[in-house]
Amino acid sequence: MVINIAELLSVAVDTACRAGALLMKRRPPGKLDFGTKSSPTDVVTVMDTASERLIIDALRVARPGDGVLGEEGADDAGATGVRWIVDPIDGTVNYLYGIPQWAVSIAAEVEGEVVVGVVHNPVYAETFCARRGEGAYLGERRLRVTDVGDLGQALIGTGFSYVSARRARQAEVLRAVLPVVRDIRRAGSASLDLCWLAAGRLDGFYERELKPWDLAAGALIAQEAGARVEGLHGRPPGEMITIGAGRALFPALHDLLAPLLNVTD
Repeated sequence: MVINIAELLSVAVDTACRAGALLMKRRPPGKLDFGTKSSPTDVVTVMDTASERLIIDALRVARPGDGVLGEEGADDAGATGVRWIVDPIDGTVNYLYGIPQWAVSIAAEVEGEVVVGVVHNPVYAETFCARRGEGAYLGERRLRVTDVGDLGQALIGTGFSYVSARRARQAEVLRAVLPVVRDIRRAGSASLDLCWLAAGRLDGFYERELKPWDLAAGALIAQEAGARVEGLHGRPPGEMITIGAGRALFPALHDLLAPLLNVTD
């Protein structure tokens, strides 16, 4: 079966924008209702579930038979060779508190390879997207990572675990990284951090415990903007560690993090 990658991108953009509009329109005022995920600080809102439902329903109409993997529980291998990887709200805590750093993230993989990535922040009306081999874009503007090669001049994004004991260990890593780099940013949405890397708003990024839905779309967008996005020692990015940076900076950032992660985290 021939897969039309342009069609997949169009479906992803349309669906992410529809989910974003739902999340903007239906967010009630005041404190949102929430349950718990892995710990009391990892909240899941009613809107998280509603967004994933909208996305899955839209994908089923547009692409019947495709697989779907979603943060809120969707897990269907499908029968077409295409699987969608969905984060209905990346940055749920930000959404809960009314902080405008959150996004809908949708990626499409064909036979296990991510070929399309879309990350949509409806608050700022920014839609980042990429097709494998075709570059990364914010709207009509093609994205390119910075050419910073000196850690001392590098603005680095990161994130932390929802589990207190793991955050404590990550703080030790941060204590070693912070004096070496220009500064650190922790904005609360890994998919947007990777898009900010692609757009030159960050020079580098690292984070542990990223799931496929946190990573798939943003990593492709960063890679298509010229970034290396990898784990340690050439391994794929993932839960152990995801490191992203332009090619000039990546070796130094990797080598700074490698012994810290192996020893303290």
